[in-house]
Parts: sequence; structure tokens; C-alpha cells
Amino acid sequence: MPVGENIRRRAEELRREIEGHNTRYYVLDAPTIPDSEYDKLFRELAELEAAHPELVTPDSPTQRVGGAALGEFPQVVHRTPMLSLNNAFTEEELVGFDRRVREGLGKDEIEYAAEPKFDGLAISLLYEGGRFARGATRGDGHTGEDVTANLRTVRSIPLRLRGGKPPASIEVRGEVIMYKADFARMNARQRERGDKEFVNPRNAAAGSLRQLDPKMTAERPLRFFAYGVGDGGALPYQRHSEILAWIAEEGLPVSPERTTVKGLPGLLAFYRSMGEKRERLPYAIDGVVYKVNDLGDQRSLGFVSRAPRFALAHKYAAEEQATEVLGVDVQVGRTGILTPVARLKPVFVGGVTVTNATLHNEDELRRKDVRVGDRVFLRRAGDVIPEIVRVIPESRPADSKPWEMPKQCPACGTPVVREGGEAITRCPNPTCPAKTVSRLRHFASRLAMDIEGLGIETSTQLTETGLVKTPADLYRLTYDQLVDLERFADLSARNLLAAIEASKTRPLRQVIYALGIRMVGEATALALARRFGSLEALLEASVEDLQSVRDVGPEVARQIHDFLAVPEQRETIRQLLAAGVRPQPEQAVAGSGPFAGKTVVLTGTLTQYSRESAKVEIERRGGRVSGSVSRKTDLVVAGEDAGSKLKKAQELGVRVVDENGFKEMLK
Repeated sequence: MPVGENIRRRAEELRREIEGHNTRYYVLDAPTIPDSEYDKLFRELAELEAAHPELVTPDSPTQRVGGAALGEFPQVVHRTPMLSLNNAFTEEELVGFDRRVREGLGKDEIEYAAEPKFDGLAISLLYEGGRFARGATRGDGHTGEDVTANLRTVRSIPLRLRGGKPPASIEVRGEVIMYKADFARMNARQRERGDKEFVNPRNAAAGSLRQLDPKMTAERPLRFFAYGVGDGGALPYQRHSEILAWIAEEGLPVSPERTTVKGLPGLLAFYRSMGEKRERLPYAIDGVVYKVNDLGDQRSLGFVSRAPRFALAHKYAAEEQATEVLGVDVQVGRTGILTPVARLKPVFVGGVTVTNATLHNEDELRRKDVRVGDRVFLRRAGDVIPEIVRVIPESRPADSKPWEMPKQCPACGTPVVREGGEAITRCPNPTCPAKTVSRLRHFASRLAMDIEGLGIETSTQLTETGLVKTPADLYRLTYDQLVDLERFADLSARNLLAAIEASKTRPLRQVIYALGIRMVGEATALALARRFGSLEALLEASVEDLQSVRDVGPEVARQIHDFLAVPEQRETIRQLLAAGVRPQPEQAVAGSGPFAGKTVVLTGTLTQYSRESAKVEIERRGGRVSGSVSRKTDLVVAGEDAGSKLKKAQELGVRVVDENGFKEMLK
């Protein structure tokens, strides 16, 4: 056989092997060889093509690096318009959609294809004879931009379909996105270079795809997910879900979260399930998409205006909005930390109206250069504290000045300090009234002494009147003192005193947590309570004694020891005990039984137990409660409306019990 033919076959073999590895890495997220071996194959192909240019094909993996810069993007007219979807933001709108579909088809129940709605840039990929021929943006739905050269650099887009007999021509549609972790790494590089950071993954993906120089696009970590085809007439399928399965078989990535559901209950369950796992997904989504699964039914329903009647985008609450910084206040925490907080023009984001956003510390504020009067992008995801993502410098007032951390504590006037190597500024005054208020709020919180009625306003009032200087003073309050205060009456005074009295017999772990020791959270407080058994024993513990406690390292041990060594803190604890606070010792941990040594996950709504009480019962029996399901999980307790955690447990074969089963295990 001629040498030239051997080389030609080797080049083709390398192309197939490399594209297979691209699919396993970028599409399936399941690589089978290390990067070094992949690089070796790639270099061999590149050297063959360099020595024999006639072997280079348009679909060769070596052609993904990007060609010459473009002067502009040519226009592309879509064969089938890329229409937008109607949106639903409420359950009522979803109910209306399902009703209209059922009435339009004359059916009692509809099967829907459901999948996440990627927050990216919509594009179409044209394959001719199984080879990638052209890629275009959505544009106005009828005409988009030809970004073929840039899309060739996206490694999750196969340059050739894998099937043996591809259609003569097929248009695959989907979204170009950027994973959240890739986005974070890219922005970290931008900061290192002193370059401007990107606002969010979607904008970064869209901007990357519109680079006139494909080499710039090749440097960006873009990915692609398909959600359908322009015209499925060339495919022998009757359901949308079957088309997605075919797309996956051809080597194009599709959402692993896609599924089919029946009727309105199925739609709502999918929406809630995706909402639960939204923050854990590697990519950003802004909703879910429902499509009538039967293609014949889709054709029967047709279109209205610029959207199909058979599909709907069910959106989650917006997570990013622009607003204005009205001012920057400084809050003083229970340990004296000064935290700058931006006062904002009210804005609805992430499902709530936000008026404040933490700026964490002085260094963070300076890095983002947030100033009074700035327009800023605000982000809120789930229950996460609202965060200013970045400033919009174009709208900054001409007289704007950088913000400065005050030199004195805004609450007591004491000069503040900032220790070397720390990003935080503190008020060193142990009697600072702001620290007292914050300490009282923590002391009375649900996981601490659980004193109902002692919120921020009452804590501030008790501190400003001088009635309470330390938590121990709470137990010396009288009815006459309280009823004379503004906003207090007979019933509110009696209720607060009753709540304070009830707190005297809280479990030891809650009392330790209530003290407000730096670095001591719920888990550490529980470990300390089990190890020492009383406040008196904890007061006498040495650093070595503390370090012998599970999960207490040298730094935490030092923080605990230093806190308990302060005369004022020891006196407060002595006064608490003298006032009748009698912490209840932790019950002995079971060495055997169904929970001993087991890792348990609670999910869904429990009707007979609160999450906290269920957690306590498990820990009393020697178990550990985790927030996520993994192969190390021993048991999942599933209440009503259990979602993604239950599904993952079933996939991993983890034992699952309902609430009644849990109750029986506790017996």
C-alpha cells in the first residue's frame, strides 16, 4: 500500500479519535484519557497536516483554533424562523397555558417535554451531509449573523455528526453558554491582567461569540447545548423527546435534566425540582421550557404572532437588576467588626424587594470601587445575601469620591483598629452599644437561647435605656421596667418575661452558641457541649483540652480560650448561672442503633417534626445530618414535596424512608 495512503488513513483515524475524546470531555463530561495523552494525539495530527496540507479538512479538530479576523459578520436568513417563546411568571399563567393546549387539542391530559432554559445566546447549526457547514445567531428571529468561524472553536460542537446516515441537511438549534466555574476563572484572569471583568456568564458568552477575531473566541471557555431542530421533517420521529435523543446520539450535547411529564402536576413538579437544584447546576438557567411532546400536536396548535402555541418558558424570579447606591452605612457586629452596607434605591430582584447589600469589608468595597450615587448591578440568588456585582461607571456622577472607612466607630466613637494580615476593621471597645445590640440579637436567636420577641428594635431599646449591658441583664428585667418603655404594654411585657424565663433551661449546645464566640457555630457548640458537659467545665478548659475536641483546630481552640479568658466574659457567664440559667446537658450519644455512625439527609417538608428537632433526634442517636446526597449517604428521610435530593438518592441506591418510617426508626 502506498505510503501516502497510510498517512491519509492515519490522519482520518486521528481525527475520529480526537473528536471522540472531545465528545466524552465536553459533551458527556466523562473523559477516558488524561490531558497529556490527548495533547499527544493532537500534536501528531497537527504535524501530519503541517507536512501534508492536502490532508487538512474543514472538520479537522486542528481547525478549531480560529482563523483570520473578520471585517464584519455576514447576514444569514433562517430557513425556519427562530421564534421567541411566550413567558410565564406565575402559576396562574401556567395553568392558563395548559388549559389552552388541552382545549386546542381536545384532550384531557398532555404529555410535555421539559428541560432547563439556558441563560445563553441562541444559535443555529447547519449540517450538510453530516458536516458542520454554517452557524448563525438568532438575530431578530428571521435574520442572524454568520458566526461559523467562531463556532468552529467551540469544542462541544461536533464538526461532523456521528451517525452513519445523517440527513442531507439538518439545522440544530441551541444555546452557547459558559459554565459558572469557567466564568469565575476567566474573570480571575481578567483581574490579574488588570482588564475589565465580565458582568455575568451570559454576557461573557454572547460577547465571546461576537468577536471579530476567532482566535479571541477560541480562548474563551464556551459550550453548546442543543434544544431542538429548525425543521424536523427530515427525521423519522413523532415526538420532540425522540429528536433530542437523536441529537445526543449524533454527538451534540443536550441537557441531562430533560424529561417528559404528564399534565399540569408534572409541569409544576419539574419547575420546583429545577428550582431546588438551580444553584447547584454548573451553568446558569433563568427558567424552564415546556413543549407539547407530540410533533403532530405541535403542528395542530401552530403559532400566534411571533411565538408557538405549543411551548412556554416558565421563568424564575430575576436574579440581577440595576439600581442606585443612595449611601454607604457601617454596621458594627457583635465581635466589633465594621461592615460597610450599601443603601440602595429599592429594586425587585431574586423574588424580593432589596434595599441593602453588604459590601463585606473595606478591601472588597475598594476592589469594586462602589461610591454613593453609582448605578450598580445587584445580584441575588435564592436565599443568598444580595451582592453588588459591579459598578456602571458610565453613569457615575462627576463629583463622585471614593468611599473611606471611618476612623472612629460610628456607634461609640472609639478609634477603630485593623490588624495586620486581616481585611476586617474592628471596634475594640468591649462596651460599644452597637456590639451589645448585635450580641443580644445573636443571644436571643432561634438556634441560641430562642427568646421570642427580642428582635432588633427591642434589643436597641433595652440597650439605649441602659437596662441591658450584657446578656445576663436580661434575666434581671422586671415587669415594671418593661411596661414603662415605649411600645410595651401589659401583654408584650409579660410575654417577653415568659420567653426569657423559658430560655433558662435551653440545651447546653445552644447556650454555648449564644455566647457568640468567634468561629464557634452550631456544630462546634454541640461538640463542646458533649465533650465538657457544663459551662463550668468549659471555663476551666485549656487550649490542649479544647484541641482534643473533634473538629476544633488550633485557631478555633485559641479563639475559644481567649474569649473565655476575658474577665468580662467570665463574669457574664457567672451572672447567667447566678440568674438561674441551667443549661441542660446533652443526652448521651447512642453507640448503636439505626442512626449510630450514619450520615442522614433530610429533604422535603416534615409535618411531625421541625428540621431542627429532627436533626437533634438524629444526632442524639449518634447520627450526622448532611445537606447533600452522595455515595457516602446512608439514609434519606423524605417528607412531602421531596425533590432533587430524593431523585439523586434513588439514582445512587441510597435507602429512603418517609416520615412515618423515620418515626418508627426513632422508637
